[in-house]
Amino acid sequence: QLPAGSLQLTLYQYKTCPFCSKVRAFLDYHGLPYEIVEVNPIMRKEIKFSSYRKVPILLANAGSPLQLNDSSVIISAIKTYLISKRNSLEEIVSFYPPMKTVTEQGKEVFEYGNKYWLMLDEKETKRIYPVNEVRVEEMKWRKWADDWLVHLISPNVYRTPREALASFDYIVREGKFGTMEGFFAKYLGAVAMFFISKRLKKRHHLQDNVREDLYEAVNEWVKAVGKHRLFMGGNQPNLADLAVYGVLRVMEGLEAFDDMMVHTKIQPWYQRMEEVIQKAEA
Repeated sequence: QLPAGSLQLTLYQYKTCPFCSKVRAFLDYHGLPYEIVEVNPIMRKEIKFSSYRKVPILLANAGSPLQLNDSSVIISAIKTYLISKRNSLEEIVSFYPPMKTVTEQGKEVFEYGNKYWLMLDEKETKRIYPVNEVRVEEMKWRKWADDWLVHLISPNVYRTPREALASFDYIVREGKFGTMEGFFAKYLGAVAMFFISKRLKKRHHLQDNVREDLYEAVNEWVKAVGKHRLFMGGNQPNLADLAVYGVLRVMEGLEAFDDMMVHTKIQPWYQRMEEVIQKAEA
């Protein structure tokens, strides 16, 4: 943790976005104060200053203002900054270069190199990761959260027309919408996302009952944590714990979340995560 006032942070987000939720879980656990700017998902005028048009965006001022993009880059860069006092935040961010790639659908997107690495020297690495397997495990499951777990959210929360409507009611209630925007987003968005979720189901080769994929993924995570650790990080969460918790948290209050709690073994770990983050926030 840094002395008060030495790191000024502003998070541009959609509250119900799993990638934004990951960043909030990380910042809250590390006791870092930050301002939130909720972005209107239709007009996005709050981020018109940025050529990067996705969220989360973190504006960080540690002596000079800096924009950080991509949830995993944000987490890796800030964690490196908290551990290492050798480099400025600007220098650390330069270790995560954006690279333009083309998706299977022909769309140009930016990927970020090294985004699951903490940029530490040998002494710092030994302190944080006493054995290399700990580092490898953390990186593996952070990537798993981004590449697999997050893609199970939409097909599950928009699984049926009723669930899609309930999900958009939650999104509109928690997000930043005008009155008419909210009305149209709720009903038109629910219909659109119900059909989009079917495309996502096909794209990611999910089972007919997408709940089964969610249950399998969650139980796979619980198995990886094991019975003899409170968290994957041991007695305290590591970056993989925070990523998985942040992704799953966006389903709270929805049917998919309740089903997950009943039909998987995630609940004890999830409750421990809630408690440790609430304690850190307090």
